[in-house]
Amino acid sequence: MSVRRLAKEQPASFAFSKATKTKCDWWIAKYPIDRRQSAVIPILWLVQKQEGWVSEPAIRAIAELLDMPKIRVLEVTTFYTMFHLSPVGKHHFQLCGTTPCVLRGAEELKEVCRRRIGRKHEVSADGLFSWEE
Repeated sequence: MSVRRLAKEQPASFAFSKATKTKCDWWIAKYPIDRRQSAVIPILWLVQKQEGWVSEPAIRAIAELLDMPKIRVLEVTTFYTMFHLSPVGKHHFQLCGTTPCVLRGAEELKEVCRRRIGRKHEVSADGLFSWEE
């Protein structure tokens, strides 16, 4: 698995929408007060639904909301590939690059993505497509 890093360009700030904050509060209430950090994954998912990806300011806001160190939220975010660390297109593809997949034609699929969409982790010019391995 490749190293997952936050995007180089980050927004200046992040704010929870009213709907997202309401859902976050609902998730936090499901856990005892001393276990509120357990809501980190659903809250990361809500933030990604709101923004399309998880930015560094959003990670700081989640850490503050859950009263946990920022590094712990970052560890969860970078561990799970379901969280996008940079902006993605409306249609985002994830391709497998393991040996069995390469033997079944993954390299050809990656070449099609490079040719039709662009380099991996970049959004197409129309903003509709992106891909990663």
